[in-house]
Amino acid sequence: MNTPTLTTHVVAFTPARSLWRSGPLAEVALALHALGEAHPDLLVLDDGSGRVIDLDLRGSADDVLARLAPSAVAEAAPTESAGDADTAGSNAARGRGRPRLGVVPREVTLLPRHWDWLGSQPGGASVVLRRLVEDARRASAEADRARQAVEAAYQAMSTLASHLAGFEEASRALFAHDLAQFTACIAAWPEDLRSHLVRMAQRGLAPADAGT
Repeated sequence: MNTPTLTTHVVAFTPARSLWRSGPLAEVALALHALGEAHPDLLVLDDGSGRVIDLDLRGSADDVLARLAPSAVAEAAPTESAGDADTAGSNAARGRGRPRLGVVPREVTLLPRHWDWLGSQPGGASVVLRRLVEDARRASAEADRARQAVEAAYQAMSTLASHLAGFEEASRALFAHDLAQFTACIAAWPEDLRSHLVRMAQRGLAPADAGT
C-alpha cells in the first residue's frame, strides 16, 4: 500500500455525503485547516485506494504540511536473506562498479527441489526470482489494475455508504463487474457520492464489462 504524499489526489465528503472538495492532499488539508474549529466532520479519502486519511490539523499550516510530507528513509545497503542460494560471499562477489540494486531482504520458503532448480540457473536464486516476479507482474498487470480499482471502489463505498439502502446489492454488482447493475443499485444515493463511486468503479471495468 502506497503512503499518501502531498500530491496524492483526495476527496473530502460531508456527513451528508456531499463532495466538499477534491484535489491534492496538501491543498485539501490546508483548506480544512483554514476553517479552524468551524470545519464540518469531513471524511477525507485517498482517491486511488479509497482509504480514509486521518489529518492532524494542529498548529500552523506549515506544521500540517510538515506532518504530511513523507519521511526521508535512509537507503540501506542491499543484503540477501540467509536462506537464499546465492548469499554466500555476496558482498565479495560484487565487483568494483557493480550497481547496488536496492533490494530488500525477506524470507522466502521453498521446497528443496525449488532451491535445487534455482541454484542451477544462471545468475543464482535471487536473479532468477527477480526475473520470475517481473515476468509475472507484466503478465498480470491489467488484471491487477482492475482488481485494485474494484477493491478501492469497495473500500470507499464501505466507508461512505455502508449504512445506505442497497449497499449489499451494490457490492455484489461491483465485484461481478456489472456497471449497469451497480449504477442501478446506488441510484437513490446522494448525487455526489453516486458520481464518485461510479467513476471509481469504471476504473476497474474493461470495455467489454462496461457494455452490459
